[in-house]
Amino acid sequence: MKNGTVLFVSHDTGAVKNLCNRVIWLEKGKLLEQGNPKEVCELYLQAFYEAQQGKSTATKLKIADKIKPVSFQDQRQDFINASNLRNDLKIFVFDHDSSAFGQGGAQITNVEFLNAKGEPLNWVVGGEVVTLKIYAQIHQDLENPIIGFSIKDHRGQTLFGDNTYLTYSDSQLFCESETIVDAEFRFVMPVLPSGDYSVGAAIATGTQEEHIQHHWLHDALIFKSEASSVATGLMGIPMQEIKLTTRND
Repeated sequence: MKNGTVLFVSHDTGAVKNLCNRVIWLEKGKLLEQGNPKEVCELYLQAFYEAQQGKSTATKLKIADKIKPVSFQDQRQDFINASNLRNDLKIFVFDHDSSAFGQGGAQITNVEFLNAKGEPLNWVVGGEVVTLKIYAQIHQDLENPIIGFSIKDHRGQTLFGDNTYLTYSDSQLFCESETIVDAEFRFVMPVLPSGDYSVGAAIATGTQEEHIQHHWLHDALIFKSEASSVATGLMGIPMQEIKLTTRND
């Protein structure tokens, strides 16, 4: 790529966002979109679901309105948090006007990080326990809704995410129209390299493999990593133990 143009052709949007600095979307020989990889891949993803489920009808809606400690702590955490390498993550305000698509049977109305007391956070420290809470408003009767999230870097690469499907796959949950449902995900926030990140959120019905997207909200919540101790890779995880041993043979 340093010596010339590399033409990479793929349906793998993750690879496209990771490798390319410009994207051309072709369909049956016609140019549909071109430009920023993240933006074009989001449009491609929307078109993929609409081809299976019909035209998206998601629109802007009015917002309706004790954490257990982890079993271990990174042995370096106290030292890191007392230094300029503490992984401070600045959380911005939920953006309900962010790019979205879906069938409109439900709508993501808020996404926020919470502390151990259930209070909204505007700062999170990487390596510590946090709860991500997603709120949704139901607009038609839905059986067994699935709520999920993904955290992405500034290139749109998914770092990690999860959803409620497996936890409630043996349960029957019926949500009547105009009710509110929320999902909570408690986890140790990875240590993230300095830069910009976003939380995408979605609500669907069906299974992991086959589902109807009712509302997929890209970049619902933006946050920024101000400093980091990550040595390499896209993110770091708390280390239970790191040992360096010498011996004389």
